[in-house]
Amino acid sequence: MIPKFLVSGLVIGLAAVSTGALAGDNRYRSRYDDGRYSERYGEYDYAQVVDVEPLRRRIRVSEPVRECWDEVRYESDGPLSSRHAGSTLLGGVIGAVVGNQIGSGRGRDVARVAGALAGGAIGHRISRDRNGDYGRERYVERCEVRYRDSYEERIDGYRVTYAYAGREYTTRMPYDPGDRIRIRVDVTPTG
Repeated sequence: MIPKFLVSGLVIGLAAVSTGALAGDNRYRSRYDDGRYSERYGEYDYAQVVDVEPLRRRIRVSEPVRECWDEVRYESDGPLSSRHAGSTLLGGVIGAVVGNQIGSGRGRDVARVAGALAGGAIGHRISRDRNGDYGRERYVERCEVRYRDSYEERIDGYRVTYAYAGREYTTRMPYDPGDRIRIRVDVTPTG
């Protein structure tokens, strides 16, 4: 069995500790219980909000947009295709004969080759133009990413006007405070 004086001492000790803890909680409260309380660097109160004006900022937003279109390509038959082979070969032979008439020695060999190439190209072009063959049409899709700019208005903060003790004050806040705003009232001696 526990002696009565030990139990009584324990109860009195716990009562003293809990009373001290509750008293410590009230050390920041003012003597009036009207919603105001003081902290280490001043007293806090609530003021009535009179006006809230959003501060807007216009910003540019670039959005990537993919644009595609069809492009026409003409694919012609090569110079040695069956449709133009005869004209190309005949033009090459004529060009080689003409080139053989120019120069002498090594220069004549070079002129003969150049004449054959030029004559073949001319023969191919004449055959293509005469037959109306400019190649086959083929559609190729082309795409490109371009940036389209647009402008948006965003709220950058709020200009808040509030009234306290018969005077109006204005401040800037990152959010809309609602009907009232918490303020710190600093009381300092003047004398």
